[in-house]
Amino acid sequence: MPFEWLIGWRYTRAGRAGRRNAFISFISGVSMIGIALGVAALIVVLSVMNGFQKEVRDKMLAAVPHVQLMDADGAALADWHALAARAAAVEPQVRGAAPYTETQSLFARGELMRGGIVRGVDPAEEPKVTGLAQELAREGLLQKLVPGSWNIILGGQLANQLGVAVGDQVTVIAPGAQVGPAGALPRLRAFNVVGTFNIGHYEYDSTLALAALDDTARLYRTGGATGVQLRLADVRDARMAAARLEGGLGRQVMVRDWTRVNAAWYDAVQVEKTLMFIILTLIVAVAAFNLVSTLVMTVTDKQADIAILRTLGASPRSIMGIFIVQGAASGISGTAIGVGLGLLLAFNVPVIVGLISRVLQHTFVTGDIYILDHMPSDPQAADIVPIAVISLLLAFAATIYPSWRASRVRPAEALRYE
Repeated sequence: MPFEWLIGWRYTRAGRAGRRNAFISFISGVSMIGIALGVAALIVVLSVMNGFQKEVRDKMLAAVPHVQLMDADGAALADWHALAARAAAVEPQVRGAAPYTETQSLFARGELMRGGIVRGVDPAEEPKVTGLAQELAREGLLQKLVPGSWNIILGGQLANQLGVAVGDQVTVIAPGAQVGPAGALPRLRAFNVVGTFNIGHYEYDSTLALAALDDTARLYRTGGATGVQLRLADVRDARMAAARLEGGLGRQVMVRDWTRVNAAWYDAVQVEKTLMFIILTLIVAVAAFNLVSTLVMTVTDKQADIAILRTLGASPRSIMGIFIVQGAASGISGTAIGVGLGLLLAFNVPVIVGLISRVLQHTFVTGDIYILDHMPSDPQAADIVPIAVISLLLAFAATIYPSWRASRVRPAEALRYE
């Protein structure tokens, strides 16, 4: 082992003898603990944010397809099977496809009216693309959307707002009007409510309704399916997959992935996560640069040692390496402890928060406000590795100036009063 490493490690472990050395050791320990706590806090916070993002995203994607394909002019698709086959040939991640129509409408029940979206689906194909359809198919509800039956499945919140239950009728008012002898009249149709659903996402539970594709095509006069829904193997690759589909299918096909459909939520989450990463990284930086004061004090205290090493033939680079090793040892130890502590907490956040809630008799997360009724956590290597690397880089950067000062010590001046 190079002697720079041996001496630097010895300085790191020293400091237990003498009041001054003990104080330097204390400052070094505080710096290391600060780095560890900063790294652990950053890992836990980002893991919790990932957990919330994943839970909300999964609830959202239960009702939303990963990618939607539509005619650029808004016309009905002559052959949706051919478009789905082209999409599968362009993008190997495509795992399922289904036709659909989707139209903004008004739902009326007596004097109550609510706005929402009616999605026309094919009961045989829809379970291939959305988790909501799979669940409704298992319950036997999706099969009730028989063409010509004018049946409809409402979101649970929407049904509550309209005051309807299974077996009741709800009137769907289509946009636009039809001109008759009495003038312009709204286009409307009474649907039979055959079921409700709750996916846990208020936006969709309060606005979405499913009906048979043929019935919606007749009501809205679309002439058939207006788009194709796609399910991908990896939902996180939706933006890249959509870009590849745009290039492969041509300008006549408009491609939208779920991150564009929910752009406000998706972009807000990404910005919030980035800002939180920056803010907490500054905490780690403050702790890391506490090493500067530790090393400056150590250099001042060890000037005689430095002078002796220089007279024995040690080069300025070697002296600099000794104090870099000392500071790096604290940085590496703090980062390692922080990563270990952060992972321990991140993997047990639900248990820890539940225990604190029971002790304090206070609920930190309520479902009616946060959509979720628990504190999720999802530690990801894509976050943890950069955190560890940045912490180490900051620790190494903090050692440069004190180490350089140590390498500039002149032996004659340092030993003058010894």
